[in-house]
Amino acid sequence: MKSISGKRFAKLLENKGWFLVRTSGSHHIYMKPGNPVRISVPMHGNKDLKLGLLRHFMNVAGITETEL
Repeated sequence: MKSISGKRFAKLLENKGWFLVRTSGSHHIYMKPGNPVRISVPMHGNKDLKLGLLRHFMNVAGITETEL
């Protein structure tokens, strides 16, 4: 699995219907209508997300590896 930055993952989320609720420091919090789960994406420049965190976010958001 390839790793991507928080900025790029945030764009994927927005394309999937998630929207930015608020920003807390360097973390952007996303929600989706009808889904009680929040995703807090770290935005640390162009640093890649760690693979475990990326897998968790993908599972929650319903994003597959091919969509990366």
